[in-house]
Amino acid sequence: MPACCRQCQGIEYEFNEAVARRELARYRRRGPVGTTRTLIQALRASGVAGQTLLDIGGGVGAIQHELLSAGVERAVSVDASAAYLAAAREEGRRRGHDGRVSYVHGDFAQVAEDVPPAGIVTLDRVICCYDHMPALVGAAAARAQRLLGAVYPRDTWWNRLGIGLLNLGLRLRRSPFRTFVHPQREIEAILRRHGLEPRSRAQTFSWLVAVYAREGAG
Repeated sequence: MPACCRQCQGIEYEFNEAVARRELARYRRRGPVGTTRTLIQALRASGVAGQTLLDIGGGVGAIQHELLSAGVERAVSVDASAAYLAAAREEGRRRGHDGRVSYVHGDFAQVAEDVPPAGIVTLDRVICCYDHMPALVGAAAARAQRLLGAVYPRDTWWNRLGIGLLNLGLRLRRSPFRTFVHPQREIEAILRRHGLEPRSRAQTFSWLVAVYAREGAG
């Protein structure tokens, strides 16, 4: 793994083996969580058969597992948490996806140039874990040939308050990890500069689920 920023060190610390094992067990029992399920459904509605997938910060791999089963040909999974990658790889083997997924451990903004473009790029609850949002979103958009799907916090006062309190708790625990609410208008401005326009949006009290497409994408 390349030299990593303090935030990535925090990701390794917070999203450790114990957390990954719990999330994998929950996924096996219940399937993807609500917003992840919504994103998967939106991507499937846009067509995934024969596509390639770049799953950035995919955790235990819910999106890649579901979309590979739905017709995606192959996937690349990039994550700053070694424990999450190990859990995703384990589940991929269990589902018979060996040979169809490549795994990259690192900060995506640092390793992006070594990752091939894909028809579909996903950022599921990843933007909120990244301090330098423009680098992450810009690199992801540059590799999205057709669609980019994302789940990130709505820019509301209650989210800013909640994340502020969460970060206070992290600071008191001396964790290097922090969370962020990045403005939707800034995220979408970066995507537009890379030729991606909103195709669908859904929201919960806390989260925005959005799919962006290149002009002319089927």
